[in-house]
Amino acid sequence: MNEDINVVALVVFVFFFALVTVMGFLAARWRKAAHADNLDEWGLGGRSFGTWITWFLLGGDLYTAYTFVAVPALIYSAGAVGFFAVPYTILVYPLIFLFLPRLWSVSHRHGYVTTSDFVKGRFGSRGLSLAVALTGILATMPYIALQLVGIQAVLDVMGIGGGASTHWFIKDLPLLIAFGVLAAYTYSSGLRAPALIAFVKDSLIYIVIAVAIIYIPIKLGGFDDIFSSAGEKLSETGGALVTGPEGHWAYATLALGSALALFMYPHAITATLSSRSREVIRRNTTILPLYSLMLGLLALLGFMGIAAGISLDNPQLVVPQLFENMFPAWFAGVAFAAIGIGALVPAAIMSIAAANLFTRNVYRDFLKPNATPEQETKVSKVTSLLVKVGALVFVLTLDKTAALNFQLLGGIWIAQTFPSLVGGLFTRWFHRWALLAGWAVGMVYGTIAAYNVSSPKQDHFGGSTAEIPMIGEIGYIGLTAFVLNAVVTVVLTVILRAAKVPDGRDETTPSDYRADAGDRGVKEELPAPTAAP
Repeated sequence: MNEDINVVALVVFVFFFALVTVMGFLAARWRKAAHADNLDEWGLGGRSFGTWITWFLLGGDLYTAYTFVAVPALIYSAGAVGFFAVPYTILVYPLIFLFLPRLWSVSHRHGYVTTSDFVKGRFGSRGLSLAVALTGILATMPYIALQLVGIQAVLDVMGIGGGASTHWFIKDLPLLIAFGVLAAYTYSSGLRAPALIAFVKDSLIYIVIAVAIIYIPIKLGGFDDIFSSAGEKLSETGGALVTGPEGHWAYATLALGSALALFMYPHAITATLSSRSREVIRRNTTILPLYSLMLGLLALLGFMGIAAGISLDNPQLVVPQLFENMFPAWFAGVAFAAIGIGALVPAAIMSIAAANLFTRNVYRDFLKPNATPEQETKVSKVTSLLVKVGALVFVLTLDKTAALNFQLLGGIWIAQTFPSLVGGLFTRWFHRWALLAGWAVGMVYGTIAAYNVSSPKQDHFGGSTAEIPMIGEIGYIGLTAFVLNAVVTVVLTVILRAAKVPDGRDETTPSDYRADAGDRGVKEELPAPTAAP
């Protein structure tokens, strides 16, 4: 890590950071309906985004500091197993093509803002809805923490604060700055802020990737030399350039389990429900795989870091340090801005999504059932700030050298909502109490198993004794917990149905899931025609 400040890179970084901050505040007036102060406007952008805005928003939502920092860091330290992130993003798109349009239709028809709204309406259970909401909030906080780790890594490499300082305030100052900027424009502009900033973020990322994938290999002697150097180094440290038979099961379970979890996250659903039509969702599932290509190219930066001779105690710094070493100072600043903004955009969406869950499914359902739309919006704004504080607690107290664990830990938890959400979109057969029991089993098992793979040097989550984070004896803990969840749900449903235990009321109808459901919902909200004078 460079302990001297890279002034040129810092100036470029600050320029772009200031630009998106201004855009974040100006977004409050972008495409906003007049006299509208409700969650549809603040938390879902008025449900008005078309194909391209939704594409940039979902891309900014799903391709985060996880892709720019955590995945290359795993490849740098463990090798090819880190490429599990590429097949899982490929697996997920056929899956979401099946269920996201149905979720959009029924949500638009009934005015659902969150997944918990749907679960409550489908199964008539506030308890199950509360479980889904709390899980979403819990799983989101380590994911936001991962974004803050990305920002801190960039500022560390530029020589600002960082790990070289022993004073806690100076050491963590980058996180506090990021928190302040993110909190301010999210509170002011809601979902419109990350939607507008996502254009800048994705443009910067594609420019940086295009340059990096051509320029850096030329400086390192080509991909033959890169793979050769990486293979030699990884063989010395216990990693591998190509995953061996002993790692196949871990690789496969990580990919499948992560695919099941990805679109269960509240921020993914929030970006989906912000679109203006079902067809926008379908089109996006066909063009989003372009981001998977980007992810594969980004992952190669881990190998390039090895070939460049970068030696770090904290692998999360490998990509920023690679850019620092290889690029001219001005373009390093552009690359650092891409990483920083690539962390701010998803963090904003995540905090909004978690806030919507609390407001609709905790505050309104249990604390103030007669809350007005204005009160809901105010509570959601305040909650979005508190969620970021929770993320700061994660990142300040957990081991950041294995930051991928932040995302995988959230995946373990959020995957347990899959039976309630996706199962509920296709069938009403599952019993609400069985779903709740399955969720509880999956959550308890997943949390305990994740804690047990933590490093013995730590008394909390974070480090991993396994070569791959969050891998138990039988594969990715999140997938194992999901299987247990599903088995318990099915078995208890059979028992409860045989015992004729009363089930909750379903407020949806089969027609609500059809392609024209959203159109019918919009029409019903229009004022009735009046007779001509």
